[in-house]
Amino acid sequence: MSVDEVDGVVVEDAGWEVDPGDEPGKAILATVGRQLKTWREARGMSAAEFGARTGYGEDMIRKLERGDRIPRPEFLDRADAVLDANGLVAEMRQDIAEVRYPKPIRDLAKLEGRAVEFCMYSNFNVHGLLQTDEFSRAIMQTWRPAFREEQLERYLAARVARRSVLGKDPAPEFSFIQEEVSLRRPIGGKMVLRRQLEHLLEVGELPHVEIQVMPTGHADHPGNGGRIALLKFADGTAVGRMDGDFGGRPVSDLKRLRVLDLRYGIIRSQALTPAESRDFIEQLLGET
Repeated sequence: MSVDEVDGVVVEDAGWEVDPGDEPGKAILATVGRQLKTWREARGMSAAEFGARTGYGEDMIRKLERGDRIPRPEFLDRADAVLDANGLVAEMRQDIAEVRYPKPIRDLAKLEGRAVEFCMYSNFNVHGLLQTDEFSRAIMQTWRPAFREEQLERYLAARVARRSVLGKDPAPEFSFIQEEVSLRRPIGGKMVLRRQLEHLLEVGELPHVEIQVMPTGHADHPGNGGRIALLKFADGTAVGRMDGDFGGRPVSDLKRLRVLDLRYGIIRSQALTPAESRDFIEQLLGET
């Protein structure tokens, strides 16, 4: 995480960097920045004074006002109090609620928010929607090139936000199939893995969630081509992707969706049943 310095004291950064090419996000941030500047000037404060009173340096304030940084919600709360804005500045939290996450994740979250059925096959790691926070952090810390702390926190926040889809009402139907190896690899250490396995058992109790395990010994299935993700919508349309096929890109045409649906159906039929999978995960938990 990047830091700022005020009177020789290092403090947490007031915002995140804007992704290159995120034009919709930049437009929103430019508007938020102009409003911050208008409020500050209306109160007769210089950028330096505003920064001192909110706990950040003048340079950071100017970056926020230019739309070069994504304000953290807590910064907007603090700014609202300093500017005596009666909640009008704090309300801008809603404007940045989506922009704070990287655009590809925002786009994915929008699709997930529309979906009524999720079909997810994971052959290497536990699916992101099923991960605990500490398991997600441990996985992201293995990625290379390594994230800066600021980037890591931003991606973690985005993943946590996406998981809210599991608690939607009405709830979508979820089918997760996990390769055995993804449940054995002690990412983050054995205790992190134990808590992850416990979490899988808890999520699997939800009436709209099915978790199945594909044992390593079941080798003859079409999942060997990589992960599969299928999102189905209420109007009968869908979008899907599979690693290494169709260029790894999302597809929505019926011919390609049929291929993915066929492959997923075969994998699902060859995996352990949800009840057998629960017993299998409990056995792994006892071994970990």
